[in-house]
Amino acid sequence: MLEEEYQRRRVLPRHLRAPVPQEAAFTYSIRAAEPRDLPDVREIHTHYVRNSSVTFDPSAFTFAAWKQRYDEIRRRGLPFLVAENPSGQVLGYALVDPWNPRDRSNHTVEDSIYLGAAAGGKGLGRALMEALIDDCRAAGVREVVAVIADRQAEASIRLHERLGFEEVGRMGKVGYKYDRWLGTVTMRLRLRGPRLFARGRASR
Repeated sequence: MLEEEYQRRRVLPRHLRAPVPQEAAFTYSIRAAEPRDLPDVREIHTHYVRNSSVTFDPSAFTFAAWKQRYDEIRRRGLPFLVAENPSGQVLGYALVDPWNPRDRSNHTVEDSIYLGAAAGGKGLGRALMEALIDDCRAAGVREVVAVIADRQAEASIRLHERLGFEEVGRMGKVGYKYDRWLGTVTMRLRLRGPRLFARGRASR
């Protein structure tokens, strides 16, 4: 056996092996959104508008539209949350809008959650949703509804299922994007009792 091949194949004792580089920890905190976060929120949402069918929105919202939405959510006392890393970069957001804008009671709301492209698959979506649900309960919300696209949104459906949402209906061909018809899955969570989740301040 050649010396080069021997050196390549041999297994060194643990104390002689080169250290394996450690992946940097995924660290974030979750807090209430502020007006300064809206450009980042808009950028995250625009990515999905332009690159996927998880939202049926045909074009990106203007900053003015986001500011109006933010102001209305705050006026009603409903949650609008962002997750950020230690350097202040917004990694994702979660919010609820009134299911019926004419209903002033806030009893039923619809959730929206979007993560930045590099933040998926790390537990952030669940942490944001847990915080959102707890804040909904604190705001007097009785029911959270999720209307999810039936294509490319399987992860969102699984997330809602794990948090106790139940499927209550499906509609086919109610949206059209990328030259194809899309349907929706409607899920519902009825809120009862005290908070179920701890507000997320986590690292992974």
